[in-house]
Amino acid sequence: MKIEKQNLNGNKNQIEVLDKIFAAKINRQLVSSVLYKTNANYKGRKAKTKQQNEIKGSTSKIYAQKGTGNARHASRKAPIFIGGGVAHGPKGESKYKVRKLNKSEKKLSVVSIITEKYKKNNLIIFDDFQEKILKTKEMNKILIKFQATNALMIIDKKSHENIHKSVKNIPNIKITDTNHFSSYDLAKYKKVIFTETSVKELEKRYA
Repeated sequence: MKIEKQNLNGNKNQIEVLDKIFAAKINRQLVSSVLYKTNANYKGRKAKTKQQNEIKGSTSKIYAQKGTGNARHASRKAPIFIGGGVAHGPKGESKYKVRKLNKSEKKLSVVSIITEKYKKNNLIIFDDFQEKILKTKEMNKILIKFQATNALMIIDKKSHENIHKSVKNIPNIKITDTNHFSSYDLAKYKKVIFTETSVKELEKRYA
């Protein structure tokens, strides 16, 4: 299939792309599942409390089991005592289940989101950035011109070198390459921007 690409002046042309990436079957249920698992795995789960067996101190009984008239107790490590272990508290990051994602799920969710972005006119393909753009103000004007002020830029290495400095300080813009983005990134930003070369790189990766 052919879709539209353009240069920074807005002059339009067409580029041949793979249907399996830009006109794929949209599987929203799969996308939702992948985003849920990805988000769950990204969360920092650092909260941890000490269990009874992690409290340092004597393990001897605090008083004789019989003859005192008091309730039976073991050591002061029990959760009912101040300074004792915490019952059913958070156990730290290592105890949380990592939700696994296989390659097929990742791939299908990515092409589903890219296809949906294209259908909703939220996908832009530029010619490669051949000249350096060093000023943030200049790059910001370009993004405003193409209504891409909230965008994920997936571009080729040479283009990245030419515009990275001008993009890195613009809010709501993320710049990356075809090897370092996920479904989560695609869903997070309203627009997705490719360069002509990065489209070809993406096709090699997902063909």
